[in-house]
Amino acid sequence: MVSVRDTHFYQTAQKNPQKWVTTFNLSLQDQHSLLENYEKVISLCTDPKQYPLLELGTEMVEILVTLNMDMDTLNAALVFPLLDNQILSPEKVHELWHKRIAKLVCGAAEMEGFRALQYQGLNKISASQVDNLRHMLLAMVEDVRAVVIKLAERICYLRQVKNASEETKVLLAREVTSIYAPLANRLGIGQLKWELEDLAFRYLQPTIYKKIAKQLAEKRMHRENYVQDFVGRVQELLGEVHVQGVAYGRPKHIYSIYLKMQKKNLKFEELFDVRAIRVVVEKLQDCYAALGAIHTQWHHIPSEFDDYIANPKANGYQSIHTVVLGAQGQSVEVQIRTQKMHDDAELGVAAHWKYKEGTAGGKSASGYEEKIAWLRKLLAWQEDIAEDDSLVEEVRSQVFDDRVYVFTPQGEVIDLPAGATPLDFAYYIHSQIGHRCIGAKISNHIVPFTYQLKTGDQVEILTQKEENPSRDWLNLSLGYIKAPRTRHKIATWFRKQDRDKNVQAGREVLEVELSKMKLKLTDVTPAIARFNVNCADDIFAGIGNGDLRINQLLHFLNNHHHQQTLEEQDLAVLEALEKRRHIPTPKVSGNNIIIDGVGNLMHSIARCCQPVPGDDIEGYITQGRGISVHRKHCVQLDDLREAHPERIIEATWGNKQSSGYALTIRLEALDRNGLVKDITTFLSNEKVKMLSMNSTSNFKLRIAVIDLNIEVQNNGDINKLINQLNLLQDVTGVRRL
Repeated sequence: MVSVRDTHFYQTAQKNPQKWVTTFNLSLQDQHSLLENYEKVISLCTDPKQYPLLELGTEMVEILVTLNMDMDTLNAALVFPLLDNQILSPEKVHELWHKRIAKLVCGAAEMEGFRALQYQGLNKISASQVDNLRHMLLAMVEDVRAVVIKLAERICYLRQVKNASEETKVLLAREVTSIYAPLANRLGIGQLKWELEDLAFRYLQPTIYKKIAKQLAEKRMHRENYVQDFVGRVQELLGEVHVQGVAYGRPKHIYSIYLKMQKKNLKFEELFDVRAIRVVVEKLQDCYAALGAIHTQWHHIPSEFDDYIANPKANGYQSIHTVVLGAQGQSVEVQIRTQKMHDDAELGVAAHWKYKEGTAGGKSASGYEEKIAWLRKLLAWQEDIAEDDSLVEEVRSQVFDDRVYVFTPQGEVIDLPAGATPLDFAYYIHSQIGHRCIGAKISNHIVPFTYQLKTGDQVEILTQKEENPSRDWLNLSLGYIKAPRTRHKIATWFRKQDRDKNVQAGREVLEVELSKMKLKLTDVTPAIARFNVNCADDIFAGIGNGDLRINQLLHFLNNHHHQQTLEEQDLAVLEALEKRRHIPTPKVSGNNIIIDGVGNLMHSIARCCQPVPGDDIEGYITQGRGISVHRKHCVQLDDLREAHPERIIEATWGNKQSSGYALTIRLEALDRNGLVKDITTFLSNEKVKMLSMNSTSNFKLRIAVIDLNIEVQNNGDINKLINQLNLLQDVTGVRRL
């Protein structure tokens, strides 16, 4: 069985938080910090339905304490369920907690990017999923504690769903088996890996799980007595060879027993390691001294011997495994390791990644080397989590192959496009670093500017005091830069350096063009705000270096200085009307609309009421857009008449009409299948041109409202059309808008 916490103290935490924090081996200062944070979290859970989130947080803390995680991690675990269940927003978390804790909480939330890798057989992963994966990987590399929090949360969730539906349990167990357990294994956190696997196995194969558990329980007393005697003899042997160490019985994991039975096609009774002990010593040489003593005392099975100290596993696991035949010919598996190897095996990266006060940025001195190893494990892990080869290639190409993850000398992770060079890195850090760059080192070795960075590189930029970029860097064929943002920063620098020349050249060119428009350089001032620059010299420089198109500038200046104002345009319209009133009315047979007895005036049909021939109409003199023609009883025209009665003028329809007039009618009907088809079929049969249709439905009332934008010749056509539409099945009303 998995070695787990036998007692959960949530009831204690709920009734007596002070007693709860004292159950952990923490300093008084850390106990006070945890207690204060617990009370803050309680104050935010105002609804009793949110109390299970408190239980989840406290159980996560209990798991993380066994991993020797620091106080920031424990406090973040209490807060994480509130963010994960949207009780708090990321902004609120940053507002209420220290940035170290807030960063951990949000980093753990980023772990949801794992789910994008679950979709087996997908031909394409969406851009948003790729982006989430990239953010997730960066968060993981930056602070592994966020990953450990997420793994602890998955264990708690597995325990919570024991009474849930079968579908819920199976889906969660598959997720854990395919994603989280391989990740825990890749990181070497055996304590969490085995618990995740056993709990998931219990849901996926309940019959086999119960059978193995029963077989373990039936012979437990005999096995424990046997192991106890064996441990006592091993302890004596360690004393005889003068090795400081401790031996104890090793807990058995049901899932590992099942895998071994499957792999070697063995029955439960044939397993060698049902009886197992572990020997933990102080020094490396003591491992082999203990091994020699045990092999001298008992006969060992050569085929079951593995030296993972000389040949560590991919996740860094180190230990000596051997199987010996004890009393009565019973097999016993013995694992021998140092205390450091044991911590590595149980805690993995959590054992290395120490965050103590006083270290730079909260990271250990060897943080860079650990991050490199950590990132390499991630690169290998992503191949473990998908069985579909095409999906693995998709993830690799979109998340890894098109990006490189490199490090500053201080260990900060930098995300760059694949093919990026040291110059791209320098300009990413800061433009000034790029401008002053004279060389670069990768892992303390000088490299050329054309060197293409690889994931895991540690990059150091060599600089000089003066800025001195080379124009050759802008030549993409030479391979000095890859990122477009780098090219933009370099080009911007050169534009600034050549500013004086560009200002003079732009001024000369613009002066010639402005003279043709009878304008001067001083007339450029209105364009400063239009083109978002600080002064006229910026405009001249833009013309000189080609950033600003001169035709665009000239067009703006011409409109600004030469075009009539709205008031002037209105006055011109009124003057034209006044003159024409004193001239005999011309023949208007060729006019569409006659304004105050005058034809051929600029006018437009108002969209608000959409008049058509046959409607009583009036005109309104607009500001700069001529005459707007409305239906006489248009509501908007009534408002305009009240505000500006002097602008209202008479209008009538002329003899010449246009080919058609657009207007909108609204149809209300009982919502049913085929309604739109019936309407469009009717309009087609009546040869009515439909310009557009917009429909909305009220699902509760089963009512559909459809706006038809159509073309008609006069109001006689529209009245006829409305009457016919009213006869359609389930139509309850038709009206003109």
